[in-house]
Amino acid sequence: MTIEWYPGHMGKAHKQISELIRAVHVIIEVLDARLPVSSSNHLLEELRGNKPCIKVMNKNDLADPAVTKAWVRAFEKQTGVRALPLSAKQPREVNQLTRLCLRLAPTRGKPGRLLRAMVVGIPNVGKSTLINTLAGKCIAKVGDKPAITTCTQQIDLRNGIVLSDTPGLLWPDMSDQAAAYRLATSGAIGAGALDYTNVGLFAAEFMLQHYREPLRSRYNLTDVSESPADVLEQIGRRLGCLVPGGGIDLHRAAEAFLRELRAGKLGRVSFEEPGQDDGAAADAGVHG
Repeated sequence: MTIEWYPGHMGKAHKQISELIRAVHVIIEVLDARLPVSSSNHLLEELRGNKPCIKVMNKNDLADPAVTKAWVRAFEKQTGVRALPLSAKQPREVNQLTRLCLRLAPTRGKPGRLLRAMVVGIPNVGKSTLINTLAGKCIAKVGDKPAITTCTQQIDLRNGIVLSDTPGLLWPDMSDQAAAYRLATSGAIGAGALDYTNVGLFAAEFMLQHYREPLRSRYNLTDVSESPADVLEQIGRRLGCLVPGGGIDLHRAAEAFLRELRAGKLGRVSFEEPGQDDGAAADAGVHG
């Protein structure tokens, strides 16, 4: 199944961001630390120009630590880019972001010279959670479904920094289906645009290739099959996703498996690494 998801408000959001970005001093791009490339919008990179950019690698607590370190090194080779792994729910970690913004725009953040920063990113990477933590109160809407924020708003942090909160922005053409399936696995794609069974098979194949032991351990699999479909059936049986007659409901099994994977129940997992061959990845696990 080909995944396509571009809600109507995103076209408007692209226009709003392209207009607002001219007046900001620092771009804060929120990424999912588990898939920093797939969760990075190339349209935002084009709009940024030469403005300083902080790539906030959110959900760091769910990502493979060794892989995250490799991503930080890779990102900081780019001109004007700093990478900051964190969990948007942790104030102590998020406070690093304020200090980094002030370092990247040293003439700003003073009386009469506000530092204007824009928070951008794809849906469901934690932009609103990050803003609420920075502000110390609930300002932006938060949910576990993508596309909660649908319009821009300004937030004065009362410390010399004003944030622009923007809607999650994807790109209209999802020609890279491997990236689309990684996004779906992470929860960044609306449920109506994906087939849970296909995405579950993709995720099972990935785990077989890269995190076999956590997969075996979580579901107490004594004999781990090389077939993603067999693994998904075994998971479904362990989780009680049965139909009358004792068969497995693969849709329910995939949904439950993805829910556990997204919540970190299988340990800290990264879905892509620097230097990954995306062409090969595109052939792996995309079913239907």
